[in-house]
Amino acid sequence: MGRKRVTTTDIAEAAGVSQSTVSMVLNKKYNVSFSKETVEKVETAAAELGYAPQKRKGKKGARKEKLLVVFCPNLTNPYYVMLLQGIELRAKEQGFGLFVCNTQRDLKMEERYLKMMWQIRPLGIIYTCNPSHCFLGRVEELAGHIPVVVVNNQNEKQNVDAVELDNSKLGRLMARHLLELGHHRVAYIAPPLTVRQKQRSKRVEGFLKEYEKAGMREHVIIKAAKEEIDLYVAHIDSEYKIGYELTKELLEETDDVTAIVGLNDMIAFGIMDALHEAKLRVPGDVSVMGCDNTLFAKLHKVSLTTIEHFVVFKGRDACDIIMKKIVSDAGKYSDIEPISTYHVEYEPKLIVRGTTAYAKSRKK
Repeated sequence: MGRKRVTTTDIAEAAGVSQSTVSMVLNKKYNVSFSKETVEKVETAAAELGYAPQKRKGKKGARKEKLLVVFCPNLTNPYYVMLLQGIELRAKEQGFGLFVCNTQRDLKMEERYLKMMWQIRPLGIIYTCNPSHCFLGRVEELAGHIPVVVVNNQNEKQNVDAVELDNSKLGRLMARHLLELGHHRVAYIAPPLTVRQKQRSKRVEGFLKEYEKAGMREHVIIKAAKEEIDLYVAHIDSEYKIGYELTKELLEETDDVTAIVGLNDMIAFGIMDALHEAKLRVPGDVSVMGCDNTLFAKLHKVSLTTIEHFVVFKGRDACDIIMKKIVSDAGKYSDIEPISTYHVEYEPKLIVRGTTAYAKSRKK
């Protein structure tokens, strides 16, 4: 029986450090500020265990397919389709193929795809949302071997390249618009606000902070879908239904809200249909806002007030960062691989259309 191959996990256990530390030290990434003692521990353990870096197979001169992998939590929300559009446009220009991993927000699916990356060995990986917290270590280890970019929430601390989004800023923009129009009694409708989906909570928190500053926090109703909804595979109308069904519940509970906000455009579309069914005029009786500025928000019959945060550009920039890392990884500086961490952020913009107006009293 052949001898078992020594892995970075074996070295980490022997040296008493993390697996990601071993990966970065063995790849000469000393500018991450490791102590001399840590470097010596890792190198000594690797030598004593007989560690040999895994060589890529392939015949000399064989052409390797230029492949990028994209991790996506679902493909039912136009937001992710827009991100993919930006990624694919840039990837195609540079001669890269795209492989999309739809995790469906399932931890087992995400773990399975992450394990596959060591066999597939793409030239770059793009996460279109934050990796699940339990896999952050694995993603950072992958980033030591393959360029990884995350389109993430700015408040998440990760040692990888990122195209960032300050979700709390989006929430604050929405709140300020409604406050300026005199909306003092409002509702916010969202998907499940779980720990795993922190970016959703940040958007709601930003909204609430603005109303709190105005002394009206108690006038904001938060209606979030039940947590188990995230356990099922998303259907094309899943988020629309959240907006539609929670708005119907809201109208049964109260009759004095003058504005309803959807966490994203898809939820806002469901809100508008529920209001229409209840014979309430938008924005005459109730104003409605969304977020993401998706294609359907621009349609004349919809004309949804929303927030633009340049989603297609974010996909393009994520791809550009991968290309830069591939080029820099091909060069050396004083026999040490150059390390650079990119962080890109766009300033969100309020897009006022026909679904918001000055507040009118609805109390009878």
